[in-house]
Formats: sequence, C-alpha cells, structure tokens
Amino acid sequence: MSDSTPHPDPTTVAVRTDDCELTWTDLDRWSNRLARLLVQRGARRGVRIAMAVPAPIEAAVTRAAITKTGAIPAPAVDESAPRADLGVTTRAQRRHLADATDWLVLDDRSTLLGYLTGSDAPLGDAANQAA
Repeated sequence: MSDSTPHPDPTTVAVRTDDCELTWTDLDRWSNRLARLLVQRGARRGVRIAMAVPAPIEAAVTRAAITKTGAIPAPAVDESAPRADLGVTTRAQRRHLADATDWLVLDDRSTLLGYLTGSDAPLGDAANQAA
C-alpha cells in the first residue's frame, strides 16, 4: 500500500532539523524501507503501532512508514488508548516502555542491518503482504 499522495516537488524539503534536511524523495525511500520491516513484524491495515520516537526526522519516517502499511499510528504513552500491537522506538526510549508491545528498536544492530539492506522501492500490495 504505497502512499500515492503527490508532492509539489520531490526535491523540496519535507522535514528539517538544525543539522539535517530530508526531501520528499528521501522521506519516501526511507519510509519504504521501514515499512517493509514493519510488515515483516505483522503491520497491516488495522494494526495499531505505537510511536516512541522523539527525533523529528525519525518520527516523520516512522509515521510515513506506518501509513504505508495501512496500520494505525498510536501514541506510546497514552494509557487510555487501546494497547498497540507493535511499536517503533529507540534504545534510549525502550527502557521506559511497556514490555507487552513488540518493539522495533530503530538503532538496534539487527534493525539497522535489515533497514540498510532492504529495498527502498514503493510498496505494492504484493510487497505489503510479503515484504
């Protein structure tokens, strides 16, 4: 399930921090890679995925990736919300989060390996099912 929302110019900046800029093309490619990792862990339409990612670049990539899988982004700390099935976080945040959620830790070595070797091509329905 690819995000087919057109952007005015893929080379314009989608997310900016003091030390980094991410274009719409970069955001699309990076989120495609992360979406594949999420699909491998069970992300699909209707699955709730908690976000505990404080950095703006990583948060934007995570939100876009979740959307591409058809899953529902959810806050990690909202006790009143239904429990998330999966979650995305960093090592620094992980120790503060509930163990009941299956957490994908972005800066974990195995996650980085899967991310860096994964395809950044758009997800299609077949890719969403098989990743």
